[in-house]
Amino acid sequence: MRLPLLSCCLTLFFAHTVSAMDSSVVRQLDALTPRERLEQRCDIEAMNRIAKDNKQFRPDKVIAYTFGRANASGNKLSAPGAVFRSREHWYRLKYTCQTDNKHLDVVNFSYQIGAEVPRASWSKYYLYN
Repeated sequence: MRLPLLSCCLTLFFAHTVSAMDSSVVRQLDALTPRERLEQRCDIEAMNRIAKDNKQFRPDKVIAYTFGRANASGNKLSAPGAVFRSREHWYRLKYTCQTDNKHLDVVNFSYQIGAEVPRASWSKYYLYN
């Protein structure tokens, strides 16, 4: 169960930093399986892009599989049922991410923000504050 712990640490780090990854984060990512690393790296990229492109959001968490399975193939991850949390609200998110072979550098990324997830639905989808 190292993925949730790492996700928490990476989430806290990247919620406040939209810069190049430092060596400690790279070491943490390197400790994951390739599939876990791909998903975590793409979630980090989603938070960074949303924060940079949409000043009204301050994302601190992305979950790639809340409303549908995230599909990984090689260096590409498609997450049509993702969500992100910003300022204690959850929003639907779709993204496609492609990385290098080590799953550390993102070479292509696109996303679309959807509707806010009603608080009454949070428990059904295991979302939290």
